Amino acid sequence: MTGLDIDTCHIIEMACLVTDENLKIIAEGPNLVIHQPDDVLDAMGEWCTRQHGESGLTAAVKASDISLQKAEDIMVGFVSQHVTPGSCPLAGNSVHADKRFLDKYMPKFMEQLHYRIVDVSTVKELCRRWYPKEFGAAPAKSGQHRALDDIKDSIKELQYYREAIFKAGQA
Repeated sequence: MTGLDIDTCHIIEMACLVTDENLKIIAEGPNLVIHQPDDVLDAMGEWCTRQHGESGLTAAVKASDISLQKAEDIMVGFVSQHVTPGSCPLAGNSVHADKRFLDKYMPKFMEQLHYRIVDVSTVKELCRRWYPKEFGAAPAKSGQHRALDDIKDSIKELQYYREAIFKAGQA
């Protein structure tokens, strides 16, 4: 995204993975860079300008020929092949921010998902407060802040919390 304000900022990249209930990746979807005009990119704040410039995302956005509508259509097609409509939650770190943009700019995509979300950042905060020892051993993020990398980092992080905190298989 070009920032966090849904009224002035825009989606510039989108990726999707489908996992099973044990967080095993069962389908890796498209990783799309969405074209935005120069005025949208020029309006980015300092953090986004630096981060997206260094990662190569800004240049990729300028070179992309994928519109927001085309990206939504591609993602709807992918998700509909792998999950029953309304059954799969949106998941990731700080995914509530993503959800706000997707609700506004990609409503057909959001219709494919469950209304609930799995926000890994919430689990992280609870772990930091309640299980500081385990929190200290959580996997580090790649730091690229690109869509697919962020999703994979979120899955690894949630897998760690599942094993370290939730003690999977010990019912």
